[in-house]
Amino acid sequence: MSILSQKTIANKIVFNGVGLHTGNNVQLNLIPAAPNTGIIFKRVDLLKNNIVLPTFENVSDTTLCTTISNNNGVKISTIEHLMGALYGIGIDNLIIEINSQELPILDGSAKVFVEKILSTGIKSSSSPIKLIKINKKVSYSEGSKKISIDQSKVASEIDFEIEYKNKIIQTQRNKINIFNDDLKDIFESRTFCLYEDIEKLKKAGFGKGGSLDNAIVVGDNKILNEDGLRNSKEFVNHKILDCMGDLYLSGYRIVGSLYTSQGGHGLTNKILRKLFSDKSNFTVIEIKEKTLPYQILDRSYLKSIA
Repeated sequence: MSILSQKTIANKIVFNGVGLHTGNNVQLNLIPAAPNTGIIFKRVDLLKNNIVLPTFENVSDTTLCTTISNNNGVKISTIEHLMGALYGIGIDNLIIEINSQELPILDGSAKVFVEKILSTGIKSSSSPIKLIKINKKVSYSEGSKKISIDQSKVASEIDFEIEYKNKIIQTQRNKINIFNDDLKDIFESRTFCLYEDIEKLKKAGFGKGGSLDNAIVVGDNKILNEDGLRNSKEFVNHKILDCMGDLYLSGYRIVGSLYTSQGGHGLTNKILRKLFSDKSNFTVIEIKEKTLPYQILDRSYLKSIA
């Protein structure tokens, strides 16, 4: 299976679960789509004005998740885990039907999305993929929070650092190459929160569907989940998963190198808005087999599903 051609899923996939913040039960359907369709969300609980496109310009809220809206105010929230899965696997075209505002949180990671997509199968087309090539460095900062994206010849890199006063989380940093690395640890890393913040979140109207089944809860000196962590850098790896999903709101995968410290949904959206505000910052390129360096093909993760 060539990674240089546009892809969709082989057959319809259905997910059922609860929304992390709304607490609502929701059904999510992934529907195969033709080349050059892109990713499209559809609120099937609404009869009209129910199409919402996952673009950085349509991001209307980044509080604890990424929410997109259309011009009629129709919203879809917590899209980042599914979008991160689609970015990492390389799904270019998909119709996503949902019968509620918020996507199901499932186990708090992208693991279930990835497993079902891979077991269902991926369908390639004859249409070449498009990529966004970064031409020059763009940076943005808010106090101690900072983010930048720069050129890279063949990589799609994310270098992410987090710093928490919590004794368990502390400072973590990881760097991945989306095109070449095994992303298993990224896909399976779950959302997390501090135990001391739970009541504040619920009073603010968030986390109504949260539990130890779909989030890591961290106390002062221990992780409250009986099974502990799935990998040693699960906290920062989940932030990388979120970042992948938010980056895919650019429309295509990115050839470039992103670095962020203390980043999150809001910061990633702001760097995308700054990046695309000047056409000289980037180039959209159509990739064909003989125009792409070999390094992008050497990816064990995709070899395993070919």
